[in-house]
Amino acid sequence: MSNDASPTPDAATWSELALTELRQQRSALETEIAELSSRRDQLQQEISATVGGQSDAIARRLKGFQDYLVGALQELAASAEQMELVAQPLVVQPSPLDQLAASAQASGAAAEVAAPAAAGLFSADAELIRARLAEFQGQPDFYADPWKLRRSLEPSGATLLDDWFLNQGGRGAQPSTGSRNRNALLTAAAIAILGELYGERFQTLVLAGQPERLGEWRRGLQDCLGLTREDFGPSSGIVLFERPDALIERADRLEERGELPFIVVDAAEQVVDIPILQFPVWLAFAAGPNELALEDDLL
Repeated sequence: MSNDASPTPDAATWSELALTELRQQRSALETEIAELSSRRDQLQQEISATVGGQSDAIARRLKGFQDYLVGALQELAASAEQMELVAQPLVVQPSPLDQLAASAQASGAAAEVAAPAAAGLFSADAELIRARLAEFQGQPDFYADPWKLRRSLEPSGATLLDDWFLNQGGRGAQPSTGSRNRNALLTAAAIAILGELYGERFQTLVLAGQPERLGEWRRGLQDCLGLTREDFGPSSGIVLFERPDALIERADRLEERGELPFIVVDAAEQVVDIPILQFPVWLAFAAGPNELALEDDLL
């Protein structure tokens, strides 16, 4: 038998590997920041050249890019702090026997696939939520009772809602599907689940800044949930808003009565008011560049 053994990496080697990875992450962030800065400069040029009727929309887009740039800078600063911590030399190393035991435990654990833990408001309802999302991907039930989902949910939509319910705890932004009708389908699935969890103790509040957009939301939710026009109004299950201040006021009144507001923000709303983020359940659809360009063309 051979007595040769693979060399065990020392503390300096682990530290160097960690530093190399962090430097790569920092380089990638710096590249992304440079690209965002270039896009910001382009938008500033557009603002200078555009007519007055379009300047406000471009300014909102610029504000969104600036917010994202600030977030990237904060992430870069956090990476730098981690780099300083990793650079500290390791004093104690495990023995080769300890390393072999740890490797065996890791191999055994890898064979067992565990479901990710749910977070936030819906952590206790993870089993029910995942069961409903699985059911929604089956054949559509066109004759289901009102407030039950009558359309079929695609796997990508079920994955999105699983992440929103159980990882984000029912409060966060999710990428838009590229279509207001498909976003309405996802929202209808969320409403069906919330209805099962809370009964009539919650109300859906939809924010979309144009009457045409609100009309699309009403028709989409009406079709997916088997609703009528009477289900849309101040004292009904779904209320549509053009202005965020009116929506926030309504949500405050619901909470005062011990009810739960479910706030949905249309993808065309490029800025979400801070008071909306303070409510326990909200879903904002984040539009991609192509969707934003299409919305601007329609204005």
